[in-house]
Amino acid sequence: MYAKCFKRVIDFCLSLIGLIVLSPLMLFLMILGAIFMEGNPFFIQERPGKDERIFKLIKFRTMNNRKDQDGKLLPDEVRLNKYGIFLRSTSLDELPELINIIKGDMAIVGPRPLLVRYLDRYNEEQHHRHDVRPGLTGYAQAHGRNAISWEDKFAMDVWYTKHITFLGDIKILIDTVMVVFKRSGISSETSATMKEFMGMRDSVK
Repeated sequence: MYAKCFKRVIDFCLSLIGLIVLSPLMLFLMILGAIFMEGNPFFIQERPGKDERIFKLIKFRTMNNRKDQDGKLLPDEVRLNKYGIFLRSTSLDELPELINIIKGDMAIVGPRPLLVRYLDRYNEEQHHRHDVRPGLTGYAQAHGRNAISWEDKFAMDVWYTKHITFLGDIKILIDTVMVVFKRSGISSETSATMKEFMGMRDSVK
């Protein structure tokens, strides 16, 4: 009942209130972002949402657009400056996604929206992470963020889609606050952000 009837209403109302209350902070971050990123403070990218429908996710930019001599973007760890690290560690870069939630592209809690190119790399079970709206935070984010393996992350995502409850969402939000407060799981063990998902052996469609 909660997932089908009330979750969307609660998401819309809380996100609208959050956008109004946090608008001064977001304006301040827009100004800082324009300075530290030397231009557009926003990062907009297509992501798959519920039922794998594509939408445009909006975040604050955490990496600049520095390129090498061949015009290719430099590695993440080079383009991720101190301001970007601060945004990621505090999850402030996610604040513009409140707009996505209000529009209905996302929910407050749900599997995180990943890259479109990953769609062809999921196995049948992993595709079920798109049975619900993607979230500003999720079960996997509250239990390791980028420090856990892709396999564990997707297992948590799929588990969540089958066990959505109001109390469960509240617990995920509380756990997320604790993770952000500790600033843990920001990076994977092998990357400044999260290593690209290439599919798993004997699992790709």
